Amino acid sequence: MKTISSRDNAFYKELKGLATSSQARRKAGQSLLDGVHLCQSWLDLNGAPLHCVVSEGALANPEVAAIVARAEGAGAPVTALPDALFGAISQVEHGVNLVFLIETPRPRQPAALTQSAVLLDGVQDPGNVGSILRSAGAAGIRQVYCSAGTAFCWSPKVLRAAMGAHFVLEIFENVDLPALVRGAGVPVLATSGYASKRLYDIDLRQPAAWVLGHEGQGVSAELLELASLRVAVPHAGQVESLNVAACAAVCFFEQLRQQQQG
Repeated sequence: MKTISSRDNAFYKELKGLATSSQARRKAGQSLLDGVHLCQSWLDLNGAPLHCVVSEGALANPEVAAIVARAEGAGAPVTALPDALFGAISQVEHGVNLVFLIETPRPRQPAALTQSAVLLDGVQDPGNVGSILRSAGAAGIRQVYCSAGTAFCWSPKVLRAAMGAHFVLEIFENVDLPALVRGAGVPVLATSGYASKRLYDIDLRQPAAWVLGHEGQGVSAELLELASLRVAVPHAGQVESLNVAACAAVCFFEQLRQQQQG
C-alpha cells in the first residue's frame, strides 16, 4: 500500500479532476466509484479496479478494510490518503472514504435495436437518470441508449442514484436516437402525457423499447413521430404528471408483470 501526503502529487491532482469534472472523466475514459456499495458491486461483477484509494482513517472500518484487501488481492494498487486530503475526491457527505478508479465501460453499440431497451432523450437531472438505470436493471432491461443531451451516466451523482445498476447494464452514450429508432427491430414506445393510449391497455409481453424525455419538454417531436406508439401512464388526482423516473419505473414493471404472467 502506498501513501500520498502532498496536495501537489500528480496522481492526487488527477483524482481531484476526475471527481469534479465531467470533461476530465470523458477525456480520460475513467470514472470514480465512491463508497462501499459501489466498490463491492464492482469487485463482485467485474473484479479488480484500476486503483483503490482509501483514507487512512477509513482503514479502521472492518468493512472498508475487507474491500481494500479484496482489491489488493485481485491485483489492484492501493493508495492511502490522509483524511484531510480525501475529502476533495469524494462528493459523499459522511461517506466511508473509499473510492475505486475504473476504466469507464464503453460497450460496442449494436447495429440495431433488437431487445427491450431504454432510450433517454435529453433527461438532464443526474438523480433521474440514476433512478431510471436502477429501475431498468431491476426490471431485467439490459440496454440503455442516451442522447447527447442526457446527463453523463458515469458521473458521481448518477452512479450513486443507480446503486450499482451500471454494472448489469450496457450503456451507450451520445447516441443518434432518431437513427436508432428508424432501424429498430422491436416496437418503440414513447411516453407522453398527451397520448391517448393507456399503458395498461398495451400488450407488453414481447420486447419493447421505451423512450423517456426531458423533464420539462418531454420526448422530442421527432421521436414522438418516429415511435411505434405513444403511451400515457394514467393517474388520478390534481397532479399534472409523474416525474420521469417514476414514469419509467411504472412502465418497466408493467412490462415485467405482463411478461411474467405470460
